Amino acid sequence: MKLLSPIKDHYSERRLFIGRAIIASVVSVMLLGLVVARLVQLQVFNHELFAEKSQGNRVRIEPVPPIRGLVFDRKGRVIAENLPAYQLELIPEQVDDIDDTLNRLAAINLIEPDDIPRFKELSRSGPQFKPITLKFRLTDEEIANFAIQRPRFPGIDFRPRLVRHYPNGELFAHAVGYVGALSAGDLRRLDSARYAGTSHTGKTGVESSFENDLHGYAGFRHLITNARGRQIPADSRELLDSLPMDETPRPGSNIYLSLDLDLQQVAYDALAGRRGAVVALDPTNGEILALVSTPSFDPNLFAVGMSTAQYGELQDNLDRPLFNRAVRGTYPPGSTIKPMLSLAALETGATNLTRKTVCIGYFQLEGNEHRYRDWKPEGHGPVDLHDAIEQSCDVYFYQLGVNLGIDNMHDYLTRFGLGSATGVDVLGEKPGLVPSREWKRNNFSDSDNQRWYHGETVIAAIGQGFMLTTPLQLASAVGTLAMRGDRYRPHLVAAVEDPISQKRELVEPELIGNVEIDNTFYWDSVLAAMHDVMQGPRGTARAVGTGAPYEMAGKSGTAQLVSIAQDEEYDKEEIAERLRDHALFISFAPFDDPRIAVAVIVENGSSGSGVAAPIAKAIMDQYLGYGDDAIQ
Repeated sequence: MKLLSPIKDHYSERRLFIGRAIIASVVSVMLLGLVVARLVQLQVFNHELFAEKSQGNRVRIEPVPPIRGLVFDRKGRVIAENLPAYQLELIPEQVDDIDDTLNRLAAINLIEPDDIPRFKELSRSGPQFKPITLKFRLTDEEIANFAIQRPRFPGIDFRPRLVRHYPNGELFAHAVGYVGALSAGDLRRLDSARYAGTSHTGKTGVESSFENDLHGYAGFRHLITNARGRQIPADSRELLDSLPMDETPRPGSNIYLSLDLDLQQVAYDALAGRRGAVVALDPTNGEILALVSTPSFDPNLFAVGMSTAQYGELQDNLDRPLFNRAVRGTYPPGSTIKPMLSLAALETGATNLTRKTVCIGYFQLEGNEHRYRDWKPEGHGPVDLHDAIEQSCDVYFYQLGVNLGIDNMHDYLTRFGLGSATGVDVLGEKPGLVPSREWKRNNFSDSDNQRWYHGETVIAAIGQGFMLTTPLQLASAVGTLAMRGDRYRPHLVAAVEDPISQKRELVEPELIGNVEIDNTFYWDSVLAAMHDVMQGPRGTARAVGTGAPYEMAGKSGTAQLVSIAQDEEYDKEEIAERLRDHALFISFAPFDDPRIAVAVIVENGSSGSGVAAPIAKAIMDQYLGYGDDAIQ
């Protein structure tokens, strides 16, 4: 029998429906209440907070780098300036794939592939919002090429910037130095706030030593941007007025050097084609008038950026153009120390003004067959102290050195500043070396090598052996001779000028030593002999000084690089050019009122009087107003 279906209960269904509807309504009302409560919270209670955040999404703070201070010579002529140029920049936070972007830039020849690892390191080490300069000076063709492809490179753009420029190129490269791109190490070392937006810092010379003065302080400005971070014009006056005030960057201070452009040019031209250095200074205050090291290089290459290959070519050059010989080069001083040793010997009684030594062309220690030769094979005959300085008699000074002793030699030479850094206001100066018994004991491990031998004293008396000096030290020493004992600290910077008030702070001369000689007549005698070196009848440099319109003094020197056997003669034509003797010369003028002191070294120049002395004479002529192109 078929069962019948139960009758449908409409009442129960209605109650169920109504119950569910009530529950749904309550839930909806509660959810709507939560939404309204959240809206009230956002629009009323947290309005200012989120309005500020919204504003922050539209406003970007961009650092504005300061203008780097200028560098002038002593007459106010610009030797380091800033010129406008377009730079290619990358902002890391706006680039999704830095590796791919850099590779594509290299593919269109905007950057060098070898530089990609450096750019990647910079992008990781610095703030992500800070631009990284990929190329410092774009050509018009490169700008046009990139402008077409700009949409393919988000986060990459070219911007106008000021680029450091050195109008005299190689002339001041070692003295003024150069600026270079910030490295990862620079970013860790420098104040990130002060260097925000900056792409360069001083690397060598005055640019490095006075970086704190030259750089200045960064400012910032507020930019209105769209959702992509692009700058757009402000759409309302109220928005502009609501922004904080921009901070104007403070430019770096201007630096005035004691260097003279004309004198620098004369010194550079005189050394052209040679490896060597010239330092000229004012002995009355220590101002450096010329500082040249050759060969040199163009510092503009570093300012605009060079390829790894270009830098490698400079670094691997056998003549070492990047090496500052004037401050860092250490050389045996040769006979240039003879006037200083003469004063030491007179003061200690190791010799006197009338004692004569017979020079037969060589010197021998008692009980030793080794011959220490004079530069003049046939000898000078009987010579006194004046003759020995004027004619640069080695035999006389061999005996003088034995009488004086190495420790006395060390004592007096260091009083003239040899063997220690002068404290010049550029970094990287080498101290040189004036040996002593104590020095040898402390610097050799073998007991035999720790002993000081008489033969070492003999060769030290003519500036050979362990003795090393820099051209800067020799210039300071001859300046001390010219001032009869007063030694001033050499310095390149003469004044620092505030860029806003234009007030200059002068660098005061600093007296750092005095060579005390009890008998002032000793000064007269030694300096008179130096005068006769250049203007006496038998002076080694008389060919250069005779007939000059002013009185001068000097001393030639030759630093031997290779040993010559006892039975051999020195023939520079048979010796490789880089093994020939160094040529040195020190001088000052005018004789009675010294205004300039000069030290010259020509590597492998062979003859101090024949090669280095004419260079010193040309520099003194120029400074004193007697040169062909001298400015009166």
